[in-house]
Amino acid sequence: MNTFTQRRRPGRTAAAALTAAMALSLAACGGGGEDGKASGAPDKSAAADAGFPRTITHDKGKTEVRTKPKRVVALDNSLVEAVIALDAPLVGGIGSYRDQKGFPPYLGDAVKNTKDVGPLDSPNLEAIAALKPDLIVSATVRHEDLYDQLSKIAPTVFVKTTGPIWKENVTFLGTALGEEAKAKAELTAYETRAKKIGDAINAKNPKQTYSLVRFLDGPTRVYLPATFSGIVLNDMGLARPANQQDPKKFNIEISEEQIQQADADHIFMTTFSGGEERKKKFLANPLWQRLNAVKKGNVHEVEDSVWMTSVSLQGADMMLDDMAKMFKVDPAK
Repeated sequence: MNTFTQRRRPGRTAAAALTAAMALSLAACGGGGEDGKASGAPDKSAAADAGFPRTITHDKGKTEVRTKPKRVVALDNSLVEAVIALDAPLVGGIGSYRDQKGFPPYLGDAVKNTKDVGPLDSPNLEAIAALKPDLIVSATVRHEDLYDQLSKIAPTVFVKTTGPIWKENVTFLGTALGEEAKAKAELTAYETRAKKIGDAINAKNPKQTYSLVRFLDGPTRVYLPATFSGIVLNDMGLARPANQQDPKKFNIEISEEQIQQADADHIFMTTFSGGEERKKKFLANPLWQRLNAVKKGNVHEVEDSVWMTSVSLQGADMMLDDMAKMFKVDPAK
């Protein structure tokens, strides 16, 4: 699995900061030449801010980001992981997500200096302001009502949602953070690896189909292609059953009487908090035992926090680890 770590940038001296300000002022006035340099040395601060200020068009409008962000707050777990994947300095983020308390362990040292400003449904605005961020990122689906308040704290940009557009969000944040090349490289690496593993699985199991089932404390869901895990399967080139190919719908909610809708040659099964009892009922139902995947012994229980709630390059990478292990193919690392 790739390890995403948080980039640490050296502090600036007062002289370097003054030089950067002078260089930016000259650039804004159309100035140039050597006047923006100190003692003929390259201005590293100005170089770091190359391409800024820039205006970011996002789901709630347009926001000017004056300098390359150095103190970022991300208010969705998917965006937290995207910021980390892009090596941007994350000072605050949503760690507490539903029944998850704190940042997921697989983020490791990347979040050791990141303050949890959650929970997701009611982030602490005072804690966010105290961090003195220079960029706040969130999603309209999460915090539309907070946009104006957040914008008063720092420049704020919103994506529309997360799951169905998680890869587009990485590209978008690459632009907002001044990390376009990093975003492109990370997505390309992931997509290349996904195809290699998918091709190997298809070679071993030609013309087979794959289904995603999630047990919750509400209706049981069959996840479709326009979801995080569905996109990963699609990037691997793995086929879905005929009833699970809607390109826009998020999921199919099924009752025990509709268990057949979950069938495929292989079923990946996850359980979210509160879904344990429903899972027991489904698995004990005679209709479950009639599914092709069940009869063939092709039901694969996987980690919900990775396959369903990570919604990130890190999670996708771990999904690929799981797939390579389950189907005994080269992990393509």
